[in-house]
Amino acid sequence: MKDYLVKALGFNDEIRAMAVSSTQLVDEARRRHNCWPTASAALGRTLTVATMMGSQLKGQETITIRINGNGPIGSIVVDADSHGNVRGYAAKPGVHFQYNSGKLNVGMAVGTDGVLSVTKDLGLKDFFTGQVPLQTGEIGDDFTYYFAASEQIPSAVGLGVLVEADNSVRAAGGFLIQVLPGASEETLTKLENVLKTIKPVSTMIDEGYTPEKIIETIFGTDHKILDRHDVKFECHCSKEKFEAGIISLGKDEIQSMIDEDNGAEAVCHFCMENHHFDADELAKLKEQA
Repeated sequence: MKDYLVKALGFNDEIRAMAVSSTQLVDEARRRHNCWPTASAALGRTLTVATMMGSQLKGQETITIRINGNGPIGSIVVDADSHGNVRGYAAKPGVHFQYNSGKLNVGMAVGTDGVLSVTKDLGLKDFFTGQVPLQTGEIGDDFTYYFAASEQIPSAVGLGVLVEADNSVRAAGGFLIQVLPGASEETLTKLENVLKTIKPVSTMIDEGYTPEKIIETIFGTDHKILDRHDVKFECHCSKEKFEAGIISLGKDEIQSMIDEDNGAEAVCHFCMENHHFDADELAKLKEQA
């Protein structure tokens, strides 16, 4: 199933929801960063929620999520835009923890002694940043708390990543449910009952649920689909952007690169693409420094 996201209104237009299948984009991140299973789950859950939050943006607006619970995985950083493009990395992707049940212990990898921060670039002079202390390190619970505490929107976030024995991602996806102003007590009760019985997201995706089917599972027939768009792992790094960074180092540092290494390698943290600069290219950048 191709990765994509749907947005919907349900329960008499009093609840908005998003659901996304993200298996391919999470596996692409896993492959690029050589993630171990629990790191794949932690990074994959963050990438998945970022796609849903990005879908709420407009035009060229972007969002950056940073999670650091001082756990073994270190920081998780994810960028997303309004067009379904998302990229991200975990500082230490070689971590793996399990509960006795065999379920991946994301909370142990991420830790809880730290914060979750969300920065939105809305194209204005200043950025909007919201920050909350981590609650469980399981990502979904932490974003549920973030929406309530930082954006004052009662929400429910479901995220899941299922990893195969060969470390590939078998299923990944998520949903984001948010209560709109004026929602009735009857609607809130219906929503609470749904959340008590809904299957884990990774189970639904693994069983072949489409994002539309997940929405139907939440709302039944009382809903309408508002939008549908593809999502993918996409990095916008380029050799030209790294050139600006090298120029900023100054002439002496660039000359050292030429003398000591006869060139330079620049690796993007987000996608792990390697950009090579030979001595002649560095000499031209030195002239611009």
